[in-house]
Amino acid sequence: MPAHVQSPTRAILKRVIGALTALFAAVLIVYVDRDGYRDVSEDPLSFLDCVYYATVSLSTTGYGDITPVSPMARLVNVLVITPLRVLFLIVLVGTTLEVLTERSRQALRIQKWRTKVRNHVVVVGYGTKGRSAVAALLGDGVTPGGIVVVDTDQQSLDSASAIGLVTVHGSGTRNDVLRVAGVTKARAVVVAANRDDTAVLVTLTARELAPKAQIVASVRERENEHLLRQSGADSVVVSSETAGRLLGMATATPTVVDMVEDLLTPDSGLAISERDVEQHEIGGSPRHLPDIVLGLVRAGKLYRVDAAEADSIEPGDRLLYVKKVTPPNGD
Repeated sequence: MPAHVQSPTRAILKRVIGALTALFAAVLIVYVDRDGYRDVSEDPLSFLDCVYYATVSLSTTGYGDITPVSPMARLVNVLVITPLRVLFLIVLVGTTLEVLTERSRQALRIQKWRTKVRNHVVVVGYGTKGRSAVAALLGDGVTPGGIVVVDTDQQSLDSASAIGLVTVHGSGTRNDVLRVAGVTKARAVVVAANRDDTAVLVTLTARELAPKAQIVASVRERENEHLLRQSGADSVVVSSETAGRLLGMATATPTVVDMVEDLLTPDSGLAISERDVEQHEIGGSPRHLPDIVLGLVRAGKLYRVDAAEADSIEPGDRLLYVKKVTPPNGD
């Protein structure tokens, strides 16, 4: 779970400063009222004696060789020295208690999160593809708390946690790891593994645990696409072929590549989006709408806008259209 992280050196330094402040306050109080204290040697208290008394008092050692005898000194001990003693102990013991209770607090936070999380997105693999997928999700309005990243690389998980994502350390091919990520309650699973065989295993495991979740997987080679679909992937993106097409297009029409990149970036410029049809649009043609409609989704199947099935909009259809995210030349 993401949390504010403070460097150990700074945390220890703050506690030491707090302890020294309490000690200095106690020394100053005793020194100002040193005539109200008595030493076993019957000598007046020096500054060093005051430091000694404050130190043994705040550490609860209390040898008894220096004692408050006047009513004022005893009242100060009750009202000031004793609270300072408690503060001193809290500061010193706090570091140890924090270390001992950190794991328990983290476990409680995880348990609380797991009881509340619903309809989140699990991203398996936080490499280049996983980071881009997360960026697209965030740009599309998904909150950081609604994304769980699963990876075996701690450095990648630290990067994900730094932007507020929930992270799980482990392999996405393991049932117990995906259960910790709450995949059984997830609405979608993004498989962004670096290897095709790993992607197949992750997809199989995720589909077994979440029969109704939308699983989107990335594969490097086209020949492995059918394996991912047989494993339960709803959508498969062939990364190598997609990148190759863009490279080929860039040699002849680089501006087309810029436009495609713009459409694939959900948080700026133009973006491809999907929406429900409105009541007044039913019966009409998607080609006559103000929006630039690219396709029509009916019963889970996509029809291009020029297909015969897309001539008329029916109740329950969804429109795939170009959405204006920011105005032209907008920041």
